[in-house]
Amino acid sequence: MSLSDKIKSNPSFKKIAHWLMIPTGQHRPRLWIRMIVNPFKHKRGKNSIIRYRTRLDVFPYNHFDLGERSVIEDFSTINNGVGDVFIGDRTIVGMGNVVIGPVKIGNDVMFAQNVAVSGLNHGYQDVTTPPSVQKVETAQITIGDNVWIGANSVITAGVTLGKHVIIGGGSVVTKSIPDYSVAVGNPAKVVKKYNFETNNWERA
Repeated sequence: MSLSDKIKSNPSFKKIAHWLMIPTGQHRPRLWIRMIVNPFKHKRGKNSIIRYRTRLDVFPYNHFDLGERSVIEDFSTINNGVGDVFIGDRTIVGMGNVVIGPVKIGNDVMFAQNVAVSGLNHGYQDVTTPPSVQKVETAQITIGDNVWIGANSVITAGVTLGKHVIIGGGSVVTKSIPDYSVAVGNPAKVVKKYNFETNNWERA
């Protein structure tokens, strides 16, 4: 059994390890984790850029991979606390974006400003307990290659966006969108699909 498995299986060790990584009442890693552990644990592709004012709430017990020539712009937040975050090659995470795992983002993806992508939900079923302290639920988000997500859009837990999907600005995506589709609205619906026989985008 590895050291990580031993810690996870022992509640006392797990509590101590959690305190060593995260200050009580906070949700971001301690400075020593950010400065000493994360650079050796997480993968950064060649010529990738993480802007200075990005908030990286990434922890060593889950994955965070950033592909080659990908960019995370200022004022964005990346959080792998409850699930892995994988970002492919030549992908742009725009200004003010929030990405919370578990999320897998493909290559050549473009996020505009203030996009929220979260594989996390808080439970709310127990009405005697605040949702903030109820059990966290997660569902994998997968975003295919060549996707463009418009400004102020929200991608909810469990959604898959296929290859070359376009999401209109301000959309809330609650269901998966197939390859080569344009979806808009709240909740987002497919309004166009690419027809490979006519080589045109056609209304759905």
